Amino acid sequence: MNWFTRVRNSLGFTQEKKTTEKDLWIKCSNCQEMLFVQDYEANVKVCPSCGHHGRLNADARLAMLLDPGFELLPMPEVTEDPLGFKDTKKYTDRLKAARAANPHRDAFVVGSGHIDTRPAVVGVQDFSFMGGSMGMAVGEAFCKGAEAAIARRCAYIVVTAAGGARMQEGILSLMQMPRATVMTRRLKAAGLPYIVVLSDPTTGGVTASYAMLGDIHIAEPGALIGFAGQRVIQDTIREQLPEGFQRAEYLHKHGMVDMVVERHNLRATLAQVLDYLAPVKAA
Repeated sequence: MNWFTRVRNSLGFTQEKKTTEKDLWIKCSNCQEMLFVQDYEANVKVCPSCGHHGRLNADARLAMLLDPGFELLPMPEVTEDPLGFKDTKKYTDRLKAARAANPHRDAFVVGSGHIDTRPAVVGVQDFSFMGGSMGMAVGEAFCKGAEAAIARRCAYIVVTAAGGARMQEGILSLMQMPRATVMTRRLKAAGLPYIVVLSDPTTGGVTASYAMLGDIHIAEPGALIGFAGQRVIQDTIREQLPEGFQRAEYLHKHGMVDMVVERHNLRATLAQVLDYLAPVKAA
């Protein structure tokens, strides 16, 4: 027991500090402004001071984009830990920890419903689940979402957020890249729109596959979008990269992204895009 604790106890100050279920304040990671959590979440995690777009989980994203009453597609069952992988922890233990901290079994969640009355299937990648990494479950969920869109004859919209492929599944995670690519071709063959919303961050194998195969690419402001990290690229080409490299605005300026849309306007923008691209007789 230190000196301060002994003195405090001798003076009768023994009441423990009260705690709440969660902190009331949060600091913006961009401008460092202290924000009231309730207001921040009500503003869909966009900083009112600087406009920085924080990361949304899958449930919040679906609720923001889809009309009330949408249906969640069941999460597909896949073989877990097919390689018996272990690094500092067993892969099974990492999955248990991720599931304990999240409401869903893996990083890709699909909702079927409407966007301002326009029919759509929306798949959301959740960065809070193991960095949104793409494994067998993510690949299977992506494909099931595409199949649901084909069955409904409606657009398939995917919101990406990932650090890349899931290393604990090795080559099996990389195989999700061609699987997802095939499904985007099936959507195209069916004459159905495939729209990608790039959120922060979208990197690695996800960028190298379904994140860059959309008919329309929409990015949120400031989103990090790329394959390899900036430092890796600089060390490889031995040149200094320009300011803002791999950010949404830079990619838009150089033709990699069709538009950069603030989160508050995203739903209305998607509805407008669907009016242009979706079949007239969508179910």
